[in-house]
Amino acid sequence: MTAPDADFWRHRAVAVTGATGFLGSELTRQLVDLGANVVVVVRDDIPATGATTWLDQVSVVRGDVRDQELLERVLGEYEVTTAMHLAAQTQVGVANKNAVSTYDTNVRGTWSLLEAVRRSPQVSAVVVASTDKAYGEQPRLPYDEDMPLLAKHPYDVSKAAADLITQSYHHTFGVPACITRCGNFFGPGDMNWNRIVPGVIRWLLEATRPIIRSDGTWTRDYIYVVDGALAYLRTAEALTADPSLAGMAFNFSTETPLSVLELVDMLREAVGSDLEPDVQGTATNEIPHQYLSAERARRVLGWKPRYTMQEALAETVAWYRDFLAKS
Repeated sequence: MTAPDADFWRHRAVAVTGATGFLGSELTRQLVDLGANVVVVVRDDIPATGATTWLDQVSVVRGDVRDQELLERVLGEYEVTTAMHLAAQTQVGVANKNAVSTYDTNVRGTWSLLEAVRRSPQVSAVVVASTDKAYGEQPRLPYDEDMPLLAKHPYDVSKAAADLITQSYHHTFGVPACITRCGNFFGPGDMNWNRIVPGVIRWLLEATRPIIRSDGTWTRDYIYVVDGALAYLRTAEALTADPSLAGMAFNFSTETPLSVLELVDMLREAVGSDLEPDVQGTATNEIPHQYLSAERARRVLGWKPRYTMQEALAETVAWYRDFLAKS
């Protein structure tokens, strides 16, 4: 994969929403390392982790992503030319229990950012986070970007709506936005223990049988968070160089779908544990099988994952082993 263009990012004014989230933290770290002038919009104070060591190297604006006037002020006062919109309720379980707040944050938060961009002509590129779950259940797999969005459940629908709103803002108002649709992120710094990778690693390191909510046969894409952040950088670079890409969606995936039990076996090997998982089969309102074609991203953007699954899982386990030993 082509490395990020350091000359492109050096001193570039970049706004990131959702910067203290899992992917947002890694993306912001990479932007800081590349020398960008980063401003982040932060709603809640959260405990600092090894993934947010960049906090004292960026400008921080306290506020809510649903506040369009605040976002417009940020874009103007910090002379932002590139915006990365990742702020959202991203936890499927939480979203399914709190539908109204999820719709409000994920949908209104997106149109607020896009409306602020529409009023800020100096912004030349916006990358908006959607998800593979926006596709819903399709008659064939893998998902490709020409498939309709058939989401049904609260999280999935909220992201599909944000996805379509982004397309609308481009086609109606010419907003220079691209959309990312990614598989399940994993890697160092994820403090959501309900996600399978950090949760299973912690259980195994604590010599406890990992609990699997599904029946173990569900299939997903898993993408290393470092590769995910690199995908966002590459999308912004390409969109800035070629404005005709605006309005397009891009899938990002390793294109190697795994069942839950296959992933757990890989984690057991990485940790060095022979503990068998406790398969409970209690999960509901989720799509059994999801995986993506990244052919468009490979062809148009020149993107491909930098890490193999084994390399990424080894780095991830090493990080959690160190983090949990210290804590």
